[in-house]
Amino acid sequence: MKSVSEPLGTDAASHTNWVPLLDTAAKEVFELMMGCQLTPSPSTDDANLDVTSMVGLAGQLCGVLSVRCDGKAAALMTSKMLGVPLYKVGPEVSDAVGEICNMVAGNFKNKIVGLAEGCMLSPPTVITGSDYNLHSLSDFPALEVRMLFESMPIVISLEIHT
Repeated sequence: MKSVSEPLGTDAASHTNWVPLLDTAAKEVFELMMGCQLTPSPSTDDANLDVTSMVGLAGQLCGVLSVRCDGKAAALMTSKMLGVPLYKVGPEVSDAVGEICNMVAGNFKNKIVGLAEGCMLSPPTVITGSDYNLHSLSDFPALEVRMLFESMPIVISLEIHT
């Protein structure tokens, strides 16, 4: 897995440079854990993304990394991750999507020198449904990567609080 040797920055400009790292971290996890390639998506209709997995970051970097997708994509991720037919996927979807988010967060933080040991991850939280509002105390605009997973949209974002 690729990493960078740039120091941990505390300004919005240095965080913007992390978008390619977030992109790479997600692509590596999906390829390794599910054997599939994520492709860029120019735009995504967020209204249908009704599964949200979040992992908190604390320490040298504080924030929240989230993975959002629709229920069909979440079920397919679970199927591929567990190696079971799609029709056999059940309540383990939340655990699988949470673990995917956790792995993307872990892979991302390992790409920044000095952050691997200096940043802890929370257990994942998974929200299903679309009738909620997320209010963040983030100091910077979220870093966001929009991708297609088996032609279905997913959004991976990192909100940073300093």
